[in-house]
Amino acid sequence: MEVERVQAVASSILSKGAIPAEYIRPQQEQPSVTTYRGLVPKIPSVDLADADHEGLVRAVADASREWGLFQVVNHGIPAEVIAELQRVGKEFFELPTEEKEKYARPPGAQSLEGYGTRLQKNLDGKKSWVDHLFHKIWPPSSIDYRFWPANPPAYREANEEYAKHIQKVADKLFGCLSLGLGLEEDAMKKAVGGDDLQYNLKINYYPPCPRPDLALGVLPHTDLSALTLLVPNEVPGLQVLKDGKWIDAEYIPNALIVHIGDQVEILSNGEYRSVLHRTTVNKEKARMSWPVFLEPPMEWVVGPLPQLLANQEGKDHASGEPPKYKTKKFKDYMYCKLNKLPQ
Repeated sequence: MEVERVQAVASSILSKGAIPAEYIRPQQEQPSVTTYRGLVPKIPSVDLADADHEGLVRAVADASREWGLFQVVNHGIPAEVIAELQRVGKEFFELPTEEKEKYARPPGAQSLEGYGTRLQKNLDGKKSWVDHLFHKIWPPSSIDYRFWPANPPAYREANEEYAKHIQKVADKLFGCLSLGLGLEEDAMKKAVGGDDLQYNLKINYYPPCPRPDLALGVLPHTDLSALTLLVPNEVPGLQVLKDGKWIDAEYIPNALIVHIGDQVEILSNGEYRSVLHRTTVNKEKARMSWPVFLEPPMEWVVGPLPQLLANQEGKDHASGEPPKYKTKKFKDYMYCKLNKLPQ
């Protein structure tokens, strides 16, 4: 069974001030070279409790068009629920490697769920400075508890409680995205699976790295999800590409970071942007994040929404255009994305 052992590597070499060559990015990708240090616009922050609903819709839609990423505050998830999610996740990653490997993805499994799995092909032979756990948290019919750690004992309760709250946030965001395109409020959620929408949690653990100027936690990518709702810890590391510049995301306590994913870009026919982002690492502290990827069921067909396209009778959307994306099953899109094949 092959499992990434980044944490063990980090522990053994941290004091030496060097890292193996397979973790060193080419110069044109190194954070010390490519991170923008000048004055840049701040990543948008949206107050989900804003009483001005039209203003809220406009803020979400504008951020999704211009950035593809924004932070939400006053989202309604209690601070103690987020803190408990973080506590049990951190405790799991502090366990011995052999304990964590009990939850590794079985060889040959079709599902991506499990500990330490590599989700994408790495074509250049380089490695990312990250360890992770991946499993579904909603709907209940999709959950495989084999991949939910029994240790710490409160892990299941913390994740189930978080799953209840994150759905309400997702529904509000989908509604704003729909209204921002001049559609019915439920249009976007229906188009990505409705009540069958899959909520996939991935806990990322980035150990301290002796040369954070040379390595990356996660390479530049867009998410194949519809939306990604992410809880970070206090260690910065998320960067987004804006106008050709890699910009650091500010840490806002108890905020959620919202990524527009590929499926929403497709549904909106390119009006909303799937954001290109990456993760840097820290020399002194471990960085962690808890993204939840909202994805259609595997057999679900996704394509540009007909209401947004040109030549649609009854269309009231002023910028209707020909489709810019193919319509296909989500599983086929995922296969091409993970294997770096043309779409």
